[in-house]
Amino acid sequence: MKKTILIVLSLILLFALIGWMLFDLFMGRPELEKNPYDFGMKKLRETQIIPAYSEALPIKPALKKITSVATGPEGKIFVAGDGGVETFDFGGHLLNRISFPGIATCIAVMNNNILVIGMEDHVELWNSSGIQVSSWKAIDTSSVITSVAVNKQFIYVADAGEKIVYKYTLQGKMLARIGEKDPSRNIPGFIIPSPFFDVAISPAGDLWVANTGRYKLEKYGNDGSLLASWGEPSASIEGFAGCCNPSNFTFLPDGLFVTSEKGIERVKIYSQDGKFLALVAGPEAFDEGTHGLDLAATANGWILVIDPSRNQLRIFLPLEKK
Repeated sequence: MKKTILIVLSLILLFALIGWMLFDLFMGRPELEKNPYDFGMKKLRETQIIPAYSEALPIKPALKKITSVATGPEGKIFVAGDGGVETFDFGGHLLNRISFPGIATCIAVMNNNILVIGMEDHVELWNSSGIQVSSWKAIDTSSVITSVAVNKQFIYVADAGEKIVYKYTLQGKMLARIGEKDPSRNIPGFIIPSPFFDVAISPAGDLWVANTGRYKLEKYGNDGSLLASWGEPSASIEGFAGCCNPSNFTFLPDGLFVTSEKGIERVKIYSQDGKFLALVAGPEAFDEGTHGLDLAATANGWILVIDPSRNQLRIFLPLEKK
């Protein structure tokens, strides 16, 4: 008897479940309560500000996966990626190609045209003729080299895996670790949630680093002290949105900042003290989900943007002011 009752109850539950599923299928389920934490990413992709730049025809490298861009002292454009580096002139004509195994994750160019190339866990130096000058030993098993910057004396290497910036001599001797958390020196430390960690030298010679988890750009002195910072988290055009931004940045010749973001793909211009000035390209200009918009600027103010989604180097020119 007890067994019969259990069977009947089981059948009743089964038919009730089937009935609910059929109702849900044909009548539709009621609208769920709106997520109060939904920031409306689709809306944020519709920028209301008119860009201050127009786009020229892109450069299409032969490299099957491009990652980074830099400009050289003679106005040449260097594009790095999977298997090598390609050099172009302003007209987009290929001048040279250097081939090597592995993926170049980042690139910078010395005044003598020596290429400083990040190779995932180490750094290599190549001359413009395609001869390897040196290959530094891997920093650490967990290293992820995402950016390099050079001046006349030093090479700076951003390691997203170790969450630190290394300072080297031009010959590859490590001199210092920059950005380690140190409350006594008012250094908060880098928060790097994803492999986007950029470093650059300003026209004035200052070292700047993107502390992406804090949504800030930070300026460091020769002794590793934190001198200044700016930036704030915001979905508005003035701030940086997503989990960790700006993903990349560079400088215009007059010292203005150029930044790029992932999540809400956009490229913007900021003053030297961090005030939003202009939009270069909004989310509408990019395929949704594009990330890794590495940046460089030319001496005449062109902004160069690596677009990994389209495998193109995109070129943005400032509109003439009326």
